[in-house]
Amino acid sequence: MNPVIRKLQASFVLHSRALDHAGLLFGASLSVQHPIQGCLSFSNERQYRTMPTHGIGKYKHLLPKEAPKKKKERQQMKQIKMATYTEYGTLNVNVSGYDMILVEHYSQYVHNLCNRLGVKVAESYALPTKSTEVMVMPEQGTKMYVDAILKTHERIVQLSQLNATLCPTFMEVLLKNQPEGIQLSVKPHTEADYQARFKARPELEGLMAQIT
Repeated sequence: MNPVIRKLQASFVLHSRALDHAGLLFGASLSVQHPIQGCLSFSNERQYRTMPTHGIGKYKHLLPKEAPKKKKERQQMKQIKMATYTEYGTLNVNVSGYDMILVEHYSQYVHNLCNRLGVKVAESYALPTKSTEVMVMPEQGTKMYVDAILKTHERIVQLSQLNATLCPTFMEVLLKNQPEGIQLSVKPHTEADYQARFKARPELEGLMAQIT
């Protein structure tokens, strides 16, 4: 036999064996499933159903613990300072008028002046607005009717430790810069002035009196 034909036959046999071996491997790979696909086809249930989920979404336990809020106590009256030989005691600078804007601006001016002169301001607050009805009687008749309602606005700038030598200069500056329509008064602070800060509630007081 021709040697060339022998070589062709041997190479053909080798190629046929290689193809048979590749076919067997390909068939085996088709029979093996992908691990993920196998899981999905095996069960459609979620894997975390059996795991506890009661803590999911909660974060308050991760925050630092806050101190419990204290109950707001009722405001107590501060001790009234008495006057000495060199200083006045607790004084109330009362600014009042019908125009709320003028009253507010002038009380701010008094407060700023105290800061510049080194006068200690203990408190600065507003008093309840007072309403006054102006009654008018006609020329003919005795029945009176309300012509206008005037609202009086008051602001208090409470001073402490006002130097006696500085007081005349302080009052002179306040009076020179006092706007029209604004009333100014300076007097020692008393317990009645402290009680005037709160609105009267006769209905509540009557109920409390019945309980006691």
